[in-house]
Parts: sequence; structure tokens; C-alpha cells
Amino acid sequence: MNKIVIFGSTGMTGLCAVESAIKKGLNVRAFVRDPSKLPDHLRDNVEIVKGDILEYDSVLNAVRGVEGVVVAVGTRNDLSPTTALSEGLKNIIKAMEESNVEVISVCLSAFLFYEPQKVPPRFHDLNADHQRMLDVLKGTNLKYIACFPPHIADQPPVGYQVKNGESPGGRVITKHDLGLFLVESLTKPEHYGQIVGICNNHAQ
Repeated sequence: MNKIVIFGSTGMTGLCAVESAIKKGLNVRAFVRDPSKLPDHLRDNVEIVKGDILEYDSVLNAVRGVEGVVVAVGTRNDLSPTTALSEGLKNIIKAMEESNVEVISVCLSAFLFYEPQKVPPRFHDLNADHQRMLDVLKGTNLKYIACFPPHIADQPPVGYQVKNGESPGGRVITKHDLGLFLVESLTKPEHYGQIVGICNNHAQ
């Protein structure tokens, strides 16, 4: 894999995915609403596509010509009801199908491992849209990797462990390790079509 596009490039995890992809020597296309939010040291090393995931034409423009897609979109700290993430993912998938791009990694949430009634109430609305995102992925023929991270820590990388279909047990993943996995998983067929639990290597 040579060229990828990263949606959510200016978010906490997305920035780390961009950094990881650049370090791996990939050609990176960063999809952003506001290019000024991309740090200078990254801006000079990526192709920037300005747009919104809810605008199909800009999404299609970003997906054309790549071999893999990373989706690290979020709502920052907004936990109010939304369909923006799932509707945006529908646009991304449609663009992939139109452009014959097969591989996509998507950052979701470890709360999807829980029974809905056990998810903390303040996360119910956001988790519902994450569930819609997962349902959309499962309805495709894409080689998708649905990553379910626990708490994402703003800390240096320490290495990660993953399990298909379940949580590896840890309660924390650093943003750097999560960003790295979202990029590395694109070339790991053992994770295609899988829900993947992730956490840091050391006990948390």
C-alpha cells in the first residue's frame, strides 16, 4: 500500500495516524475542514483535501486514487445526539465503492462491546451513532477493520495489543498507538472484516 487518505486528520487520534503514516513512508492525503489546524510539520508532508464528510463530492475527491482509507472522525467533546458520523461514513463507503478502493480502518468505541444498557448514560447518543457506523460497515463488501478502543490517552506510545472480536482486557490506549494501528491494520488481512479490540501492552 502506497497512498492513503485519513478522515479526521486534525483530531487527537487522526493527527497521530497522519504522523504514523508519514513515518512509514506512505503518501498521505489529509481530509480536513480547516487546513490551518494541521501542524506545519505535517502540512508540508501531506496532500491536503479540504471538505466535509457530509459533502459527497469532496469525499469522492479525497478517495479517488488511494489504496486505503483511515476514518478517525469524532465529535470532540460533544456528546449530544448526532447522525453526522454515520452519514459521513456512508459517503466515504459510497466513494470507495465508486473508486474501487477496498480497505478501510474505522475508529469506533469499546462501548460497542457492552450491552447498550451498560453504557454510561452520557455516552448513549454518541454510542448510538457509533453503532450505526458499525452497521453500515457490516453491510458492505469492503475489507474493513472496525477498531474498538477504550479510553484514549494523551500520552507517549508504549505499544499495543489487539484481539479480533473481543477486548484484550486493558482500559487505555494512547493516541499514538491507536493512530499507528489504524494505519498498520490496512495491510494486515487477519483483521479484514473484523471487530478489533485494542489496548496498551502494559496492564492498565
